Amino acid sequence: MKNTILLICSLLFAQFLLAQPASVLKKDIKKLPYLPTSEHPFGQVNPEAPSEIKDFEPMIGKCYCESITRNQDGSWNEPAEMIWIFKYIMNGMAVQDETFKMDGTYSGSIRQFDPETSRWVVHYYSTGPIPTTLPSWLGGKKGEKIILYREQKAPNGMEGFYRLTFSDMTEKGYKWIGEWVNTDETIVYPTWKIDCKKE
Repeated sequence: MKNTILLICSLLFAQFLLAQPASVLKKDIKKLPYLPTSEHPFGQVNPEAPSEIKDFEPMIGKCYCESITRNQDGSWNEPAEMIWIFKYIMNGMAVQDETFKMDGTYSGSIRQFDPETSRWVVHYYSTGPIPTTLPSWLGGKKGEKIILYREQKAPNGMEGFYRLTFSDMTEKGYKWIGEWVNTDETIVYPTWKIDCKKE
């Protein structure tokens, strides 16, 4: 609830700024030094943000990616090209990403670290069916990976999670995989893979 209120307040503030004269905007923008600029097109980290915001530092920027999804019969589709952009938002207090797929579908996430629970809260949205409540994943950095979970049953009704993992994160790119896992993660069924290279 706290994160949702913070997000709503940030959006309302952005609308307020847009409604102001240019002279007022220039004055107020100086109070928001971590927003994207021509010098820093993907924003900057706010020193007041939780240190964990740097978990996504290797992904900040634009990547060209290959996305591979799995069919219901277990076979894999041909790779599809996409662009994945990460940037700092909310004056450097959170992270937003957007994907642009060549088939004309788009999606994104707002990523906030909650110091009270010591975990990332990730809300996902897309140009597909628009829900009244955004689905969310929870998790954090484990070793050299970022792992996020959302409760999801298997088609046969077995309890489990849909697990998202970022790995091999460097200044040159990263890998991402989406997998269904059972509750103790002894069963792993990958359904989506993305391999990204920095621009």
